[in-house]
Amino acid sequence: MISRAPAPFCRAALCLLPAALLLTAGCATREQSSDGFLGLITPYRIDIVQGTAVTREQAALVKLGMTRSQVRELLGSPLLADMFHHDRWDYVFTIRRPGTALQRRSIVAHFEGDSLKKIDLPESLPSENEFVAALVPLRSAPAARVLELSDEQRKGLPAPKKVDPAAATTPLGAARSYPPLEPPQ
Repeated sequence: MISRAPAPFCRAALCLLPAALLLTAGCATREQSSDGFLGLITPYRIDIVQGTAVTREQAALVKLGMTRSQVRELLGSPLLADMFHHDRWDYVFTIRRPGTALQRRSIVAHFEGDSLKKIDLPESLPSENEFVAALVPLRSAPAARVLELSDEQRKGLPAPKKVDPAAATTPLGAARSYPPLEPPQ
């Protein structure tokens, strides 16, 4: 019986197969894979905030018939003021955070000449407080701090030391052991 050794090509293929499987394991889509390498190392991902944020209070101040400069004063500079659509300003705001869905708001201001003709607002514009709360990083709430002792804790404190009433009425000048700073007159 003759035994044959595997061909060199087969040995190389058998050695490279586990390496190829390991390398292609990282090619899964983001929805399928965890947000890290083998579930151990998680890369740092920054919050991406882009555009001009417009709040409900700012949009309420905008009135039809305002000039371009008045609208710019209230809402800020538009993200897109196209030379091909001279009478249209687009205010687009996006925020992308790891672990949350993309937030996108778009406001379009239409002008006729120099006055505001129409403004397209989304129904769900945030208030200023809601907008600021959305920008604060997602963290757990800090534990509430106790600023005052309860009655039981006060009873558990040691009693204050008694002060000698005679020592308390002694004037400060009489106990001085150093010369005065000003010469006597």
